[in-house]
Amino acid sequence: MPDLLTIDRLPGGWTFTLNRPEKRNALSSELVEALIEGVESAHAAGVPLLVFRGAGKNLSAGFDFTGYEEQSEGDLVLRMVRIETLLQRVAGSPALTVGLAHGKNFGAGVDLFAACKLRYCTPDAGFRMPGLKFGLVLGTRRFRNIVGPAHALSILGSARAFQADEALRIGFATLTAPESEWPGLLQEAEQTAAALSADTRAGLYAALDLNDAAADMAALVRSASKPGFKGRIQQYLAG
Repeated sequence: MPDLLTIDRLPGGWTFTLNRPEKRNALSSELVEALIEGVESAHAAGVPLLVFRGAGKNLSAGFDFTGYEEQSEGDLVLRMVRIETLLQRVAGSPALTVGLAHGKNFGAGVDLFAACKLRYCTPDAGFRMPGLKFGLVLGTRRFRNIVGPAHALSILGSARAFQADEALRIGFATLTAPESEWPGLLQEAEQTAAALSADTRAGLYAALDLNDAAADMAALVRSASKPGFKGRIQQYLAG
């Protein structure tokens, strides 16, 4: 069985490739834990650049609902907590983080992209965050901090999809570029990451960070722990 996550460890940065193309890189418990472990290892090693991308047709389809019927509501809440833990590790990283998105991306997969400091997507990429359809508050503040309250309300208020052109216009995407141009963009990112000392870079990112990790985790737990979470998921999936 191939690894759920491949990590290319180079001196200038590590590239994390979600490797479940048959599941559109949906975030299973195992993949989330592998990502957390990998990011924490990169931080311990002082890696200056972290890149997140997906194998196959997209970056990620978000939360993997496979087998959710057999899981308790407590199990599901814990899975959401671990996803938020991953997102906070990425959003608060002392490294320069780059998200590369192509294809159609959903939920926590979009949140992973949003947690990155630089966000590049292909011109045909699409995004949708449907968690609020089943009462889940995940990544809302991070999204608002990127696009502003009005755009966040426009998109999240109806849980609608949006495409690369809108993502670029509202600042969610840093740049749109075909995959053939990604290597050049990553070379530029590597140079940017190396421009400052590790301590200075970490201090800059901390000063620019508008997120509130404790409040975000509390909001997530409150939303996911309301009784009937599994039923709301079932209703959402039924459509």
